[in-house]
Amino acid sequence: MPDSTAPYPHPSLPDAAAMRAGAVLSIDLGAIQANWRSLQARLGAATCAAVMKADAYGLGAAQVGPALAAAGCTHFFVAHLAEGIALRPHLPEGALIHVLHGCFAGTEAECAAHGLIPVLNSPSQLAAWAALGIARGKRLPALIQLDTGMARFGFSEAELRQVVADGRALAAIELRAVMSHLACADEAAHPANAAQRARFDALRALLPAAPASLAASSGIFLGPDFHYQLARPGVALYGVNPTPGQLNPMQPVVRLDARVIQLRDVPAGTPVGYGHTARTAGPARLATIAVGYADGYLRAGSNKGAAWFAGIPLPLLGRVSMDSIILDASALPEGALHEGALVSLIGPERDVDAVGADAGTIGYEILTSLGARYHRRYLPPEA
Repeated sequence: MPDSTAPYPHPSLPDAAAMRAGAVLSIDLGAIQANWRSLQARLGAATCAAVMKADAYGLGAAQVGPALAAAGCTHFFVAHLAEGIALRPHLPEGALIHVLHGCFAGTEAECAAHGLIPVLNSPSQLAAWAALGIARGKRLPALIQLDTGMARFGFSEAELRQVVADGRALAAIELRAVMSHLACADEAAHPANAAQRARFDALRALLPAAPASLAASSGIFLGPDFHYQLARPGVALYGVNPTPGQLNPMQPVVRLDARVIQLRDVPAGTPVGYGHTARTAGPARLATIAVGYADGYLRAGSNKGAAWFAGIPLPLLGRVSMDSIILDASALPEGALHEGALVSLIGPERDVDAVGADAGTIGYEILTSLGARYHRRYLPPEA
């Protein structure tokens, strides 16, 4: 039965594709737009981009990209060149798509052909991009990333000083922005945040004047000193809490409802699932649902958390299997739940961050793991 407290409607299995599926993943495009607008308002004069890597964090870049563009977003980031090429036809002609990993050797011409802007992370990437521009007789646009304390991507101080001293490669590109990435932005009081900001300012001062970008989702909430001219939120757009331990300022975006395959009544002490890691404490009514770790519902969440039906929690019993999960539905009135009914695994009662915590991980991993077997239902923005 529908839950009247849901921030978006309970799915109703309206067509044959939905009826065949073991679960329905609802994605609220209007909520994504609202989250982007909220972040842009918080940023003030700075530009709010949208990170679309991993197929928009698993939610579908082909659907999410146009919704964000319609909301006013003009700057987009992907991780891989192939992601940028795939995203390009779904965005307006003037949209800027930046490739965070830059170009692998030999792919620079393809990047330029699709109008993509690489983030240059190393002297070799800078040299190759500059060489392509020189061969074509024009300066090609790029961002430069600096390593300010994460030891992951970007120029080290020594590398940066070397390319600045040489000067030729830098002169051959159009420097659109200088960026770095915070390692501990989700911990507002962590001293690394201020240290990275100071190092970012010191290193970018060595380069020609250009817009700067340091904050991603959590970094936006560290305050104006971290906003610069461009921010790059990703997971916050999709409803994950960018301020862990505090009330989530973002609207929920996803809902996952799984169908009941089978119901059974069992006596007290019945072993449940693989390895018999759970036993019923008393006589119980069990419901087997059609979602498992092959669908991105992590096995690490075994024996933790609950699904929900009509506002009542149905605890997970036993291990998460490849294609199924067993729930204790004993709290429901007789006849309330039936085969084919939908129970909520991610929704208003238990959000994506809570599901991640139960599995010992983060909401990011849950979102990007959501499987291909779900029937996907995109809720359009309100007119």
